[in-house]
Amino acid sequence: MRIHIISVGRRMPGWVEDGYAEYAKRMPHECALNLIEIEPFRRGRSTSAEQAREEEGRRILKAIPKGAGVTVLDVLGQSWSTERLAGHLTGWLGAGCDRALLVGGPDGLARECLDRADQCWSLSALTFPHPLVRVVLAEQIYRAWTLNQGHPYHRGG
Repeated sequence: MRIHIISVGRRMPGWVEDGYAEYAKRMPHECALNLIEIEPFRRGRSTSAEQAREEEGRRILKAIPKGAGVTVLDVLGQSWSTERLAGHLTGWLGAGCDRALLVGGPDGLARECLDRADQCWSLSALTFPHPLVRVVLAEQIYRAWTLNQGHPYHRGG
C-alpha cells in the first residue's frame, strides 16, 4: 500500500523538502509515502477564490490513483489523536488499497474533492502554512506506524 499525499503547491523551501523526505524515508515499503504536487492556480485580478478552488480541485481529482481511498484534510473535519490515526492506518493497510490524502491550496478544497472523500480529517483548529502540512502529515503517519509496531518513537500517554 502507498499513501499518496496530493498537495497543492510546488517549489517548496528546502526545510519543507528536507522535513518531508526525512519521514518519508523512514516508512517501510509496505506503507510508503508518495508526494504528488499539484500546480497551484494562478489568480489574477478577475479570478475568484472559488475559481481557484475549482481548478485546483480538478487537478487534484485527476491525480488520485485508481482504486485509492480518499481522506481530505479540512478544518471542518474530525480531529484525530495519534492513536486514532494509528487505527485508521491499520484499517488502510488492511483494506489492501492505496490511500490518497488531499491537501488544498490557500483557498481550500473544492466541493468535488470533499464529496469524493470517505474521510474528512482536521489536523488542528489552528491554521498552518500549507508547506508545513506536508511535514506534519509525514511525521504523524510515521508516528502512527511506529505506534502500531510497538516502536519507542511514540511516547504519548
